[in-house]
Amino acid sequence: MGTGVLTVDLNAIAANWRALDRASASGVQTAAVVKADAYGLGVARVARALAAAGARRFFVATAEEGATLRQSLGPGPQINILSGHLAGDTDMIGDLDLTPMLNSIDQITRHLEGLPGAGFGIQLDTGMNRLGMKELEWEAVAPFVLDAGPELIMSHLACADEPDNPMNHGQLILFQAMTEGTGVPRSLAATGGILLGPKYHFDLTRPGVGLYGGAPFTGAAPVVRLSLPVIQTHEVNAGETVGYAQGWMADLPTITATVSGGYADGLGRALSNKATLWDGDTPCPLIGRVSMDLITVDITHLPQVPDYLDIIGPYQGVDQLAEVAGTIGYEILTSLGPRYRRQYRKEEA
Repeated sequence: MGTGVLTVDLNAIAANWRALDRASASGVQTAAVVKADAYGLGVARVARALAAAGARRFFVATAEEGATLRQSLGPGPQINILSGHLAGDTDMIGDLDLTPMLNSIDQITRHLEGLPGAGFGIQLDTGMNRLGMKELEWEAVAPFVLDAGPELIMSHLACADEPDNPMNHGQLILFQAMTEGTGVPRSLAATGGILLGPKYHFDLTRPGVGLYGGAPFTGAAPVVRLSLPVIQTHEVNAGETVGYAQGWMADLPTITATVSGGYADGLGRALSNKATLWDGDTPCPLIGRVSMDLITVDITHLPQVPDYLDIIGPYQGVDQLAEVAGTIGYEILTSLGPRYRRQYRKEEA
């Protein structure tokens, strides 16, 4: 097998959803964010596992993602579209019973005229300056929008992974001011917002990265293991170099393993000469530059050549690898490439 194996623990994803559901205040609905192909892990299998765990509302980024999700889940679960109702989406939204979170006056007009009576939500901008209507815009359209019966009003926290950041409280106060008295269910908290406490929970929470084992949910069960096959080994003499641009030089005689995986698979060049792979509980340093399809690893200290080395697993999670690369776990997860053979673990109860 010449490609890496990405093992996804569906039981762990379900357990993480249940834990974040328990962490949400009593009476609050817990949704599940499965955009970007369930953060790169395969939306069909992941969403069905979440639905089996109890999730009844899902969020994706685009109507096209919503169509894929509807095919996997079938009728019933609610699918919310964070980008709203864009030009060309009307038939897809109507035919597949998708619920757009309308972000602008243009989107409100498009939806109410194109799909009168169809469900929708509203997204408000409370300071992130990304999606949603600002306070004055919302004041101008709120009377007739509320008459049309939105199913949800939401906003998004910019700094929820920094609990002491004063922007969290500022967004909370503004969201309350913009939505109190509407009689419409409200949502402000994703994973980080859940962990900020009940005052951020309102009527619905929207965990995303925490479902997949990522920070800031430090209590998450690990979800992902990425094992890369060893293709070839070399005996490298002292003074010889490894990889492009002579990216690493041997001080002593060294045995290297060339493993399948590279920046085409989401393992960026920033990991060059920095990352660690693992043979069981034994660390093995990545040496030289990460190339498109290949990584080289020092295995001199191993008693035998392994078939695979883990770059994500029990001893190095997604966030630890992201720290080495100078990025965040979200980017590592969503960059894991299509060449990996994805296998899913789910122990039946």
